[in-house]
Amino acid sequence: MVRIANAVRPRLARAATAAQPRIARLTKAVRPGLAHLPGPRAVRTWQYTAGAATAGLALAAGVVTLAGPWDANGQRTAERDRAVALERSGGADHGDSGTRARGPRPAPSAPAVLTGLGGTTGTVSTKKAPPGQKALADVLGPLLGVSALGGGHAAAVVDVSTGKQLYGTAADRAFTPASTTKIATAVAALSALGPDHRLTTRAALEPDTGELVLVGGGDPTLTAHPKAEGWASLRTLAADTAAALKKRGIDKITLSYDTTLFSGPAVHPVGVNDNLAPVSALTADEGRTNNSTSGPVTRVSDPAADAAGKFADYLRKAGVKTTPPGPSKATNRAETLATVSSPPLSALVERMLTNSDNDIAEALARQTALASGRAASFDGGAKAIATQLTKLGLPMSGAAFHDGSGLNRDDRLTANLLTALLVKAADPARPGLRPVLTGLPVAGFTGTLAARYTDGAAGVVRAKTGTLTGVNTLAGTVVDQDGHLLAFAFLASNTTNAQEAQSALDRTATALAACGCG
Repeated sequence: MVRIANAVRPRLARAATAAQPRIARLTKAVRPGLAHLPGPRAVRTWQYTAGAATAGLALAAGVVTLAGPWDANGQRTAERDRAVALERSGGADHGDSGTRARGPRPAPSAPAVLTGLGGTTGTVSTKKAPPGQKALADVLGPLLGVSALGGGHAAAVVDVSTGKQLYGTAADRAFTPASTTKIATAVAALSALGPDHRLTTRAALEPDTGELVLVGGGDPTLTAHPKAEGWASLRTLAADTAAALKKRGIDKITLSYDTTLFSGPAVHPVGVNDNLAPVSALTADEGRTNNSTSGPVTRVSDPAADAAGKFADYLRKAGVKTTPPGPSKATNRAETLATVSSPPLSALVERMLTNSDNDIAEALARQTALASGRAASFDGGAKAIATQLTKLGLPMSGAAFHDGSGLNRDDRLTANLLTALLVKAADPARPGLRPVLTGLPVAGFTGTLAARYTDGAAGVVRAKTGTLTGVNTLAGTVVDQDGHLLAFAFLASNTTNAQEAQSALDRTATALAACGCG
């Protein structure tokens, strides 16, 4: 026991130190609720002892959770990666979150829900306030009606445990959703492929010509960084390939690369953009020109050629000479020498949502298309997403998809659909959709919400952000003062000041968290 205590003590000390800022923040968040507790009364010694023990256990659990965080099975969740990220107009990738995610397994199932939702055209609030408290419409209406939210807005709030809509205004009207589109992409991809699906990149040797083909598997998280941190490594693939070639007595090869898994235009309709590389079935580190893992940055013009060039360098360092790589297509007779695979799809979905990663979003749209028997293109991915959501019985009226990331301004979603997607992700009958919820950025802590809500509902709001010029959106979950888990979606168009609009949406979500409206 002494040895165990000595081994654990330094880790607990580090965990406590790391958790102090977050504990302080959470303490501030819950302090108003303490005012509602009963006043002091006489207690006995055993009651003091029991209370102290309970408080100690709670503090220890809080420290471990905040320093981790961990789930019940020791699995990774999106909260693991503390990031600094700010919203940026003109793109759905909202800044450098610095996230270096590791692949989790599918998360456990969520609380029970009912998924039937009805459309509304006017402002509706079915949540009645207790005596002396405001109704939900009275709380949200003035906050959503501010001029900062532009010429039009829509909103919906749904009780996740019952599926009942508690508030709605223009909830069935379609708006440009910006990056909240990724919620739909996540649900569609997980539904079509399953949370355990992995994407594989391979090296194959042609038996007749001796040509070595690097075959792209559409993995947007393939990395050439020295430390792969759980993602598929191009360096590992090269090392394993070189070893396999040497066993065959081969130390010089003709190198080519195959990107034929994906089709159609590689460049998004918005054009060359720091928020998204040309979409290719073969890419390393999203074609980034620096060591970043998220956020806007200049991209290489040909991600496949860039990845193949790095692969050739790694082969040469391993003792295998190559020709300059060029495009080709592996035949059915090619022998696979080595492979590397991505973490489960659940991990890719979490990283996409936490960091608002456009490259992952567009790759997953194409993978959804392939699983649906469609061409792996922008158009095929968009149609596949709509088809998958329709199969799930979601309210698709007014919805229109043109990509998987939300960069396309012609995308259209309703507040009804966004909240229905979140409720569906919480359905215990569909545990494979749970990464949609665990991947949502946590207010004040992770991803695109890391620098927001520091004086508001930090740790309570979890939401996907969306920003394009003139468009600000927010959709996610929140626990209100009554302990109810609520799904919400706020969409605003024709905004003129992105920062003011963002702050208005944050205030609305904070008010929803603070509401004990029924």
